[in-house]
Amino acid sequence: MSAHELPFFFTWSAQNDAFPVEISAGFGSYFETPEGLRILDLGSLTYQANAGHGNQRIIEAVKNQADRLCLSMPSAVYPEKVELAERLLEIAPPGYSKVFFTLGGSDANETALKIARMVTGRFKAIARYRSYHGATMGAASLSGDWRRVAVEPGLPGVLHVLDDMSQSRSRIADVLDYEGNVGAVFVESVVGANGVLIPTPEYMRSLRNACDAHGALLVFDEVLVGFGRTGSWFAFEHFEVAPDMITCGKALTAGYGVLGAVLVHKRVASHFESNVLASGLTHYAHPLGVAAALAALKVYEEDGLIERAAELEPSLRDALIEWRALETVGESRVLGLLSGTELHLSQKAFRRLPEALWRRGVHAHVKPGPGVLVLSPPLSIELEELQEGLAKVREAIEEVSKEEA
Repeated sequence: MSAHELPFFFTWSAQNDAFPVEISAGFGSYFETPEGLRILDLGSLTYQANAGHGNQRIIEAVKNQADRLCLSMPSAVYPEKVELAERLLEIAPPGYSKVFFTLGGSDANETALKIARMVTGRFKAIARYRSYHGATMGAASLSGDWRRVAVEPGLPGVLHVLDDMSQSRSRIADVLDYEGNVGAVFVESVVGANGVLIPTPEYMRSLRNACDAHGALLVFDEVLVGFGRTGSWFAFEHFEVAPDMITCGKALTAGYGVLGAVLVHKRVASHFESNVLASGLTHYAHPLGVAAALAALKVYEEDGLIERAAELEPSLRDALIEWRALETVGESRVLGLLSGTELHLSQKAFRRLPEALWRRGVHAHVKPGPGVLVLSPPLSIELEELQEGLAKVREAIEEVSKEEA
C-alpha cells in the first residue's frame, strides 16, 4: 500500500518519499507483516520495544487495569499511580523526591524546560548540536538537528553549542562563563539518533560543575537510552554524575503504553511546596500507560534484561569491529545494546539501505544526516538472533556499497 492511499500523514518525511510499513503481529525479537514476512527488529521499532514484542505479562497488566480503572484525571490518586512514582524514585539516584508524568519524551523535556524557568526565574537554555529532544515546539527548539530548522523560529533564549563529548571539558562550560540568564542545560546522556555519541566521565563532570557554578539546572534526556538500553537503568549512571532532572519516555512502558515522566531532585521539587507548578495534562498518569510502565519495569528486573544488555555488548562490539574490513564502514560506538556505525556512503546509497535491509528481513535505523547506522535491538534478543541479524546487516551494506562502486 502506498502512502497516497492512506488517510493519515507519515512523520518526518515528504509524503511522496514515505515508506509504509504494515505490521500485523509481533513476538519476541520479531514483528510480522500481513504477508507473513518476519522482520528481525534491530531498532526496537523507534527505540521503545526494550522488552520485545508480544510480551504477555505487560499485555495482561494493561487489560487488567482497563477492567479495574481505565479513566482518571490529573488530581486523582490511585494505587498504581503511587506505586509507579515510588518505583521510579527508587530507580533514580538518591535525592529525587517527585515525578511529573507526561504523555511521552517530547513533553517530558517540555515540562523540564518549564520547571527550570519557574524555579530559576531565567529564560535561557543551552543544548547541543547533534541532539534531538522531541517534536513539540519547546523540545524542537532544544533539538540541534534538522528537525528544529523546519519549524524555526522556535522558543527564544535557546542556545546551541557544537560540543565534543570525547573531550574532558564541555564547551557548554565555556559558554556558561560568558552567557547570563541560563536556567537549564539539556543534554542526552548518550546521544542516540544523531550518531550514538558517548561522553567521557570527565566531560560529564565538567557539565555538572559548570551548572553548579552558574546556578543552572542540569537535565539529562534519557528518553532513548533509559531503562536498560545501555546496560544500566539510566545511561548517565555509567559516568557517575547525576542531574537535577531526568526526562523519560519510550521504554518506560516498553512501548506498550503512552507515558513519559520527569524525575525531579528534591532541591528543585522543594520550590513548588509554596509556589504554583503551572503545568498539567488531561491524561496525566493515564491508568493504562501507568499499568504498562509498572509491568515493563517488572519484566526488566525479573528477566534480567538490563544485565543482558551489558552481557551482549561484547558480541555486538566484536561484530562491528569485523565490519571495518569493508571500505565503506568506519568507526563504531557501542554501549550496551546501542551502537552507531559510521558509513561512508553517498546519500543515494543511504536511501537504498533500508530497502536492502527490509528484503533480508531486518529493521534498523539508517541516519543519512550524520551518516550513521544505529542498532538498538530489544534487550530480550537471543545471541543467535543478534548474530544472524548482524550478518544480514553486513550483507545489506555490502550490497549498496557494490552498487555505488
